[in-house]
Amino acid sequence: MTKEYYKSKESVKEYIELAKDVNGKQLIDKLKQFLYSNSVVLELGSGPGSDWKILKESFRVIGSDNSSEFLNYLIRNNPKGEFFELDARTVKIDKKFDGIYSNKVMYHLKDNELKDSVKRQYEILNSEGVICHSFWRGEGSEIFKGLFVNYHNEMTLRQTYQKYFEILLIESYEEFDENDSLLLIGRKK
Repeated sequence: MTKEYYKSKESVKEYIELAKDVNGKQLIDKLKQFLYSNSVVLELGSGPGSDWKILKESFRVIGSDNSSEFLNYLIRNNPKGEFFELDARTVKIDKKFDGIYSNKVMYHLKDNELKDSVKRQYEILNSEGVICHSFWRGEGSEIFKGLFVNYHNEMTLRQTYQKYFEILLIESYEEFDENDSLLLIGRKK
């Protein structure tokens, strides 16, 4: 899997500009229905920090990214925030969380990597912890701007997550086109 797009200053600057008007407020509002306020939440793939700032309004949020360029940006713009360099595939961190959140991050993982990540998320969640992840909806995979993109549907998400999580919600929503995205929320079994 190539993740070089998020590694250079130029591409990170480009991404920040492209995503400046996009955030996961509607997803976070759904998460708040299942997770107590002031819970400790790990955000995987914080990127420019748009969702991190929204999460911070309700939760004690720890941000992360696999790009040192994004981490530098996050720390520079949020000096009181807590951020870690984490890969969503392995989530190597020695902390426990009440919730784990990502917005269009897990779709960069191949099926076997996603299964490994789901197992690891289960391990670092407290009892009855909640996950909230969004995905691009569709079939198959492709390379887009040098990045691996793995599309999902309700059935593939259910199969991937149900071993470790009670599925509380899987629903379609629109990011750019009607029903182009899926939101999954689950509670640790």
